[in-house]
Amino acid sequence: MVDDGEDGGWWRRGEVADRSANAFNAREESLRGRTRQTERRGMAEESEIWNRGTIPLVPKESTVCATSNTKDLQHGFGTLYKPLSGLIFDAVSVLLVVFLLNWSNVDARKVRVLDYFEYSAMSCRAHSASVTDFGGVGDGSTLNTEAFKAAIAHLSQFESDGGSQLFVPPGRWLTGSFNLTSHFTLYLHRDAVLLASQDVNEWPVIDPLPSYGRGRDSPGGRYISLIFGTNLTDVVITGDNGTIDGQGALWWDKFHNGELQFTRPYLIELMYSDSIQISNITLVNSPSWNVHPVYSSNIIVQGITILAPVRSPNTDGINPDSCTNTRIEDCYIVSGDDCVAVKSGWDEYGIAFGMPTKQLMIRRLTCISPTSAVIALGSEMSGGIEDVRAEDIVAINSESGVRIKTAVGRGGYVKDIYVQGMTLTTMKWVFWMTGNYGSHADNGYDPNALPVIQNINYRDVIAENVTMAARLEGISGDPFTGICISNVTIALAKDSKKLQWNCTDVAGVSSNVIPPPCDLLPDQGTEKTAQCNFPIDNLSIDSVEVQMCSYRGNYL
Repeated sequence: MVDDGEDGGWWRRGEVADRSANAFNAREESLRGRTRQTERRGMAEESEIWNRGTIPLVPKESTVCATSNTKDLQHGFGTLYKPLSGLIFDAVSVLLVVFLLNWSNVDARKVRVLDYFEYSAMSCRAHSASVTDFGGVGDGSTLNTEAFKAAIAHLSQFESDGGSQLFVPPGRWLTGSFNLTSHFTLYLHRDAVLLASQDVNEWPVIDPLPSYGRGRDSPGGRYISLIFGTNLTDVVITGDNGTIDGQGALWWDKFHNGELQFTRPYLIELMYSDSIQISNITLVNSPSWNVHPVYSSNIIVQGITILAPVRSPNTDGINPDSCTNTRIEDCYIVSGDDCVAVKSGWDEYGIAFGMPTKQLMIRRLTCISPTSAVIALGSEMSGGIEDVRAEDIVAINSESGVRIKTAVGRGGYVKDIYVQGMTLTTMKWVFWMTGNYGSHADNGYDPNALPVIQNINYRDVIAENVTMAARLEGISGDPFTGICISNVTIALAKDSKKLQWNCTDVAGVSSNVIPPPCDLLPDQGTEKTAQCNFPIDNLSIDSVEVQMCSYRGNYL
């Protein structure tokens, strides 16, 4: 179980999360089973020991026992055995030998578990270190910022020599922000917890993103993310489901009380980078957004769990922002905001920067977000969003399935969006598009910059306990066009709205949709259920394969 720390055990007390947890236990285990590194190539026994979590570390000398065999043990205890001639005593002797052998093998395994392990990654590394090699102390109170910085500074010398990996062993590692390097892997043991420092001085302030022009919480700069990197190549953040705890309550209180001078930090942000893998970790209690790749390409986010109180402010799960060729899959997210929010810059700043998010695949996502969307497109979409594909999406107790958010002054576009295979339970809206989202970076936005929303496709959707099927609101004089909705069944809640489809300034078609859509989406008949086709070609990120990598340490 994730340690609740000072945040007050929200997961146990959170009413919404409590209601939802049982419903998703089976799916979560299935997802974790597909994505965790369960194969250890001969290390199965070692993994079993650490799953039980009952074996402490032992001195190196215990490895001597591993070389013993039955004959050696009988020789060592010969003075005990030789006088015994009865069968019962022989049986006791054999049992004693077996016990000692098993005990010695367990001790040997205890050493090997942390000395060597394997994991899947896009790239393997030639050089290794542990944060303990640089003075790290995982007691939950010693500040380890300098240990992480020193370790990564040392390992950066191997960027062009096979790369490097930094291991975070079991413990609670209090730290401020630190920067990664290229050709580098950060690996968290399953019993490792990175604890974000509560000292604001541990969070330097950096410039706002050029495509935003200002911070999201306040004008000016923003606090750097806990794990940060810029202009990097080949970066892996992974583990055996180790935890990064943002201890966000401090920041949420500052936000609610209007005490922020700068925008809150994120847990992970990588800028201007290429070839990124973030996998098999758990992120909890982020101060704001959890995972934010921005101005980057060739990104895999796989098998991660994100947990935040459902009323925590702006704790978006995964936000690809002006990124190309991204794959998000097998993730489980409980959030106070959108589970996945696709972005590309804000108003005139995003238009000027001109970097879209495109070629994005989202699959096998599970989401709980009572006040926000499962997948949001926007509202910061001024650089453009195109070719987004989502399939096999599960959500419960969330505000909307897929939401497009934009406004006059945004400019940009959202086009070529394909969604198939959503299973939704307890939703306010299944489909939501809004052209009056409203908030602007400043008063310098262009009121003539109208967004283009076109070729939006949804098919194969089952939803139940829904308050309202759809709220589709385009912009007067700038309608949202090319909307296609096919093969959808929506079961309404007892307190559902009388008007199920509210449509203005939109145009498109539908087929085999229950309840029947609005007149602006005319029914094409059951024979047209093949409409809204999902692309059959693969994105290039789908061809990226992982390999089996290993870590061998020398710290015991």
